[in-house]
Amino acid sequence: MKSIVLTSLALLPAFAYASAPLPDIVKRFSEQQNITIIKEVDAPGGLKSWVGQYQDMGVNLFLTPDGKHVVSGYLYDDKGKNLSEGYFTQAIYVPMGQEMWKKLNAAHALKEGAETAPRKVFVFADPFCPYCKAFWAAAQPWVEAGHVQLNTLLVAFLNPKSGRNATAILNAPDPVAAWRDYELSNGKKLPRFDGVTPRETFNLLQAHQKMMDDLGANATPAIYYMNDKNELQQVVGMPDEKQLEAMFGPKP
Repeated sequence: MKSIVLTSLALLPAFAYASAPLPDIVKRFSEQQNITIIKEVDAPGGLKSWVGQYQDMGVNLFLTPDGKHVVSGYLYDDKGKNLSEGYFTQAIYVPMGQEMWKKLNAAHALKEGAETAPRKVFVFADPFCPYCKAFWAAAQPWVEAGHVQLNTLLVAFLNPKSGRNATAILNAPDPVAAWRDYELSNGKKLPRFDGVTPRETFNLLQAHQKMMDDLGANATPAIYYMNDKNELQQVVGMPDEKQLEAMFGPKP
């Protein structure tokens, strides 16, 4: 389990919201190195410091007291704690995670549980993924108790029939019920579907796959939720009991 934005900084464009004028040396250096300055941070010891983004990494820049030199690196306190990582989290990772959370909420998910549930969890699932079935089953006590809304985003890549099965489920009169029946029957109960995959369904599956790829996941289930610090969290694979309680809360 980890904060997804700590490993997927390239998901979104840099948040360039630094507004105060930059010292000329900092401006020149950042432009030469293709660093996007995000914001100035309050560093200890009287240091002038800025957080920036270079490709998929956070960057900490420091201005020397003479105003003529720039140092790029990490800042540590007297106990060895990396203070720069804290700056990156607050200035870059948390906002990016929140943007990705908005995208997940706007996606076309199979929603199980009330909109008023205090927790929402999103999972990318392939119809032929056994661990997706195990996760779905493990989540049901929380969903049925009204504690969690489970949002399933179907993808299709594990099996040549994945796309066909996902299409049948998504085009059923009640896709949520079709997905539930499919999971409860261990993949044996599938709505009848004849003909070719509708373009809209194909585009939806492609969009889900791209979102999953952008989030840095390469296996299912790929699970996302917000922790109590409003940070986007990722679990790939079947969670253990401790991870389930972290994402869902105490077991009902």
